[in-house]
Amino acid sequence: MADTVVARDCEMTISQPEFLRLLPAAVAGAAFEADRGVFTHGDADRGWRIALTPLPDLEHGLIRLPRQRAVFSFRGYSAGRITAFFQRFDLYFARGGG
Repeated sequence: MADTVVARDCEMTISQPEFLRLLPAAVAGAAFEADRGVFTHGDADRGWRIALTPLPDLEHGLIRLPRQRAVFSFRGYSAGRITAFFQRFDLYFARGGG
């Protein structure tokens, strides 16, 4: 069985339903399972896992933004494949601003 590598541990300003809506395109349609904020793909030798944990909302005056702690783990992926995963993932989850 391959070792598991935590490649990213971060906060995201997003709700779990919105995360689930965007995830299929961000992972290029890869089949995954979702169970109470944990999203998994693969088998015992190769795969990824994203665990979301709700955090208190971010508040700016009357604006409230949902937040999640997101931990991304990989098994059997090279550093290059993990980088490619995040390049695509980040494109789909990037938020515009001005």
